[in-house]
Amino acid sequence: MMDIEQKQEEIIQHFITQASNSNSNSNASSLATVITDATSHPSLFAFSEILSVPNVIKLQGMEHSVYLDLLRMFAHGTWSDYKRIASDLPPLTPDQARKLKQLTVLTLAEANKILPYDVLMQELDVINVRELEDFLINECMYVGIVRGKLDQLRRCFQVQFAAGRDLRPGQLASMIHTLSSWLSTSDNLLITIQDKIKWADTTNELDKKHKKEAEERMEEAKKTLSLKADIDFRGHEEMYPEPGGVMDYDEDRIRPKRRRHPLG
Repeated sequence: MMDIEQKQEEIIQHFITQASNSNSNSNASSLATVITDATSHPSLFAFSEILSVPNVIKLQGMEHSVYLDLLRMFAHGTWSDYKRIASDLPPLTPDQARKLKQLTVLTLAEANKILPYDVLMQELDVINVRELEDFLINECMYVGIVRGKLDQLRRCFQVQFAAGRDLRPGQLASMIHTLSSWLSTSDNLLITIQDKIKWADTTNELDKKHKKEAEERMEEAKKTLSLKADIDFRGHEEMYPEPGGVMDYDEDRIRPKRRRHPLG
């Protein structure tokens, strides 16, 4: 199955090509059609690259500039944002309305990983829990833009993963600052880990040295004890030699006595 990022990249390149081949001066309506098709596509959730196409940028101040505003809404806005200025934008098709609500879920998931049902129903204009859960399952999780758990008991959606949206104006600087802070923290953590590794290596080497010294002392003690035992044993042999030239007392006691000759 094609990865969602790869699939989106191919779709984006398709619409970039179409927008680039349109003449914004003489055929602005064709760009409006490209934008409508892009914001209606069921598998496209990123629009910043299309926004950066020169022909699209040139729509600003022209008759069809509302389509540029619409594209910006899909890049950075939410369903609530659209409702506030709906009269200034083209009416949405059912596919576009569904897409903007999907994007709204992604925006909410950026700020909080626990999304209460009441908040979601208000932000998505959903009237009951059943309709909300069907939307989250069929239009979000099944599509692959979010993963999570529906907690009916606590009436909330626990977000485990959410695809990222296009960066809003001014958001890049904040993201760079956040990433810089993260890198600095990571560097400090890496230094700490390296110091702990060095300490562990040194401790390990000392343990090995002490173990070796203990083993050497043990061997030396064994040799000393063995030598002492050998000396003690030899001394015992000298004190109590084996029977040889000396007659045993019992043997002497039971040997018949020779009679002395009366004259001898």
